[in-house]
Amino acid sequence: MAENTKRAKPHISFTRRLVQVYAAVLYNAHIRGFTDGEIYTGKTKSVCVPGLNCYSCPGAVGACPLGALQNAVAASARRPAFYVIGTLLLFGLTLGRFICGWLCPVGLVQEILYKIPVPKIRKSKYTRALSYLKYVFLLAFVLVLPALSVSDGVPLPAFCKYICPAGTAEGAVGLLANPANAELFSMLGILFTRKFIILIAFLTLSAFVYRVFCRFVCPLGAIYSLFCKLALVGVRVDASACTRCGACVRVCKMDVARVGDRECIHCGECVSVCPEKAITLRAGKIILMKNEIPERSPRV
Repeated sequence: MAENTKRAKPHISFTRRLVQVYAAVLYNAHIRGFTDGEIYTGKTKSVCVPGLNCYSCPGAVGACPLGALQNAVAASARRPAFYVIGTLLLFGLTLGRFICGWLCPVGLVQEILYKIPVPKIRKSKYTRALSYLKYVFLLAFVLVLPALSVSDGVPLPAFCKYICPAGTAEGAVGLLANPANAELFSMLGILFTRKFIILIAFLTLSAFVYRVFCRFVCPLGAIYSLFCKLALVGVRVDASACTRCGACVRVCKMDVARVGDRECIHCGECVSVCPEKAITLRAGKIILMKNEIPERSPRV
């Protein structure tokens, strides 16, 4: 049984990793931006991609939904944020945190760094408690601070400006790495220094803590988690077959209390470890992934 489980898990992991890479490439498909050092401003830039991907990345062909939401909140006095809210509702109701597990480049980078062979900080009741911090970041930096800037007339995308490591890596570093933008170095100040330190801190912690940014900080993940019971795509448990053995929760590196809750990113790792084959990854009634471990022969 253990041998068969080991055969099935790599298939799930490889499929998900492939989708993650494809998503990252599609989000940043403007190759010319990397050679010219310029931000793409074409028509597709008005459309939000599902995952966290900086608008200012030289290769980005779409907008980041988190950045778009902050700008929409800041501009709410002049025009309602119908488009951004509608987009987030669409992504949340159809995919939810499946986006976090399969379609987010930031999640991919963290998972790769976590493979570095260093001591790991495992999940516990303390990390479960810390997982609520991302809702604080959502409220303070994505909603309240941008809303306070409405009266000033100058949008304040606070999370992007003060914290977002994806913006620092993809946007700032992505542009500064091109020799054509050498003059930008003279414009750097204390704000960039602080954000660069935050970026290094997250990259370092990602080797020790699984998806540290996703679990404790990411406001976009906090938004998608609100749709955990409504999203069309996700892992589902057949209650009639489940024996509540807890194997699914133990194998999960996220701070889940049960399969499919607000912390579940629907990665599918739990599918192969369920001894009763009670867990499937579905899109509505369509099964996308199931436990393919062959049944054990009865003992004679």
